[in-house]
Amino acid sequence: MAKRVLQDKYFKKAKAEGYVARSAFKLKELQQKFELIQRGGRVLDLGCSPGSWLQVAAEYVGKQGVLVGVDLKPTAVNLDCVSHTIVGDLNDLDTDAILELAGDRFDTVLSDIAPNTSGHGDDLVSAHLCRAVLAVAERVLKPGGRLGMKIFDGAEYQDVLAETKFRFMQAKGFKPDATRDVSREMYIVARGFKGKGVDA
Repeated sequence: MAKRVLQDKYFKKAKAEGYVARSAFKLKELQQKFELIQRGGRVLDLGCSPGSWLQVAAEYVGKQGVLVGVDLKPTAVNLDCVSHTIVGDLNDLDTDAILELAGDRFDTVLSDIAPNTSGHGDDLVSAHLCRAVLAVAERVLKPGGRLGMKIFDGAEYQDVLAETKFRFMQAKGFKPDATRDVSREMYIVARGFKGKGVDA
């Protein structure tokens, strides 16, 4: 019951503060603990709809920052910085075009993507999505860049975490307070991208 009240609190808080979804507070907590987003930085948000993570990222990058969001669905939020949203598939992205929009490689890649849950094999689909996020991150991140991505805890979680550690100097799992208690949602957060082709 207490957790349900907490979830209602986040829902009401999101509406009161003008965020399009309560997931905004997950990114806020990730930012407070891990400083994934830099002032004036370039951020790529994969699976950006409905736009709450773009809203939060815009607050942290400021007017000098650049945001690019990608989702299968159109996303429209008003942001106080240079921003672009693209309708596209994570598995078939033109990363050269995305880098051209950003003007340089990204400082941070974010992903709050979740599979359409069926109750069977959802964790495996989530792991597949995370590997697609990692593949994009390898092509667009600056050396030293940062990553924050959702994953479902399950059979592939430790493998995906290890694959992330191979590419970054630091990587760990974290569950924000704003995540529902019954949810298997976790986040992998990583810092210090080693650069494409750099040995671990």
